[in-house]
Amino acid sequence: MAKEIILITGGARSGKSRYAEERAVALGERRLYIATAEAKDEEMARRIHEHKFRRGSQWLTVEEPVELCSILLAQRGRIDVALVDCVTLWLSNLILHEDENSVEHRVRDLLEILPHLDFHALLVTNEVGSAIVPENALARRFRDLAGSVNQRLAAVASEVVLMVTGIPMIVKKATACS
Repeated sequence: MAKEIILITGGARSGKSRYAEERAVALGERRLYIATAEAKDEEMARRIHEHKFRRGSQWLTVEEPVELCSILLAQRGRIDVALVDCVTLWLSNLILHEDENSVEHRVRDLLEILPHLDFHALLVTNEVGSAIVPENALARRFRDLAGSVNQRLAAVASEVVLMVTGIPMIVKKATACS
């Protein structure tokens, strides 16, 4: 079976992570979960704990807020599937700590390596462009970056799934004929 790149998007609490986990389980036994969130407050720590508890011990988990590409590349030959949760938190981490050129370089690196991985890659991301225009420049920059990166990831993905109220809607599905 060809290795898939699956982009899973949707709004907050739309069921993206749970769906991605279910898909990953179906794609292989050797599973890696790359968590990009940082527990900077009690509420986020609780969310991270809930995700870990739900996954159980059947996953190798790496918590890495920035070095996504190096983690993915290091897993070649070792896993069947990697789940990145989530791209928008990764972008948020980058935008707060790096200049625009570095952020673009890291995004380009991710787009370049994804098709060459020897395992399935599931990428969870947030659909951020459906709300009002943010009032501050940083939030607008983040929204624009996330929208652009999501489009670029969708272009290389073999499948794109939009989660709406816990229901997966297939937006793109590569077939042998496409």
